[in-house]
Amino acid sequence: MDTDKLIERLVADLKPVRPLWPPWARTALWMGVALPYVTVVVWGKLTMIDPSHAANDVRFMIEQAATLATALMAAIAAFRSAVPGFDKRILLLPIAPLGLWLASVGHGCIQDWLRLGVDGLAIRPDWDCLPMAAIIGIIPAVAIIVMLRKAAPLHPRLTLALAALAVASIANFGLQFAHVRDASIMVLVWHLGAAAVLAALGGWLGKRVLRWQPNRLELR
Repeated sequence: MDTDKLIERLVADLKPVRPLWPPWARTALWMGVALPYVTVVVWGKLTMIDPSHAANDVRFMIEQAATLATALMAAIAAFRSAVPGFDKRILLLPIAPLGLWLASVGHGCIQDWLRLGVDGLAIRPDWDCLPMAAIIGIIPAVAIIVMLRKAAPLHPRLTLALAALAVASIANFGLQFAHVRDASIMVLVWHLGAAAVLAALGGWLGKRVLRWQPNRLELR
């Protein structure tokens, strides 16, 4: 086959392709959608919080900062993992803020136990927060999935697990404003536990949610 004709056939049906934004830019766009939405949903609770009291609650501020940083780093890792040939080290991004989040909550559990004894570690059902958590998480979840489907997630389970961690973290960030006085053990079980479950569920559903089919050129 003539090389020139082969090239002509290969490029004949090609359409202009818009390159993806870099992962940090897509993360900024996602955060630009998620954070205002979360703020609107929890606004009624925010007006009930004493700003000076919250600012003086060091552990609360650390947990919120770590939660938001986990969402940010997990989102960057998710968007980067949807690009073929990504550096595997990018997967380590969420570890530090997630570890800080877990350490802060764990320290709170110890403090509650020392102050209240066994009662400080009592776990009670908290089903009332589930509707609020679902409402907070729905738009960030839809937004990040739509954005990821525009990329090429060759590792869909990994990508969706990271995305689920990002969504769970941003939802927990908002949910904490509605449950400021929750015991640390409740945060550990219901909030961090839910984040772990969502990440695992995302990994399981990855191939079903993030189906990517490469375009195939047909030579005629």
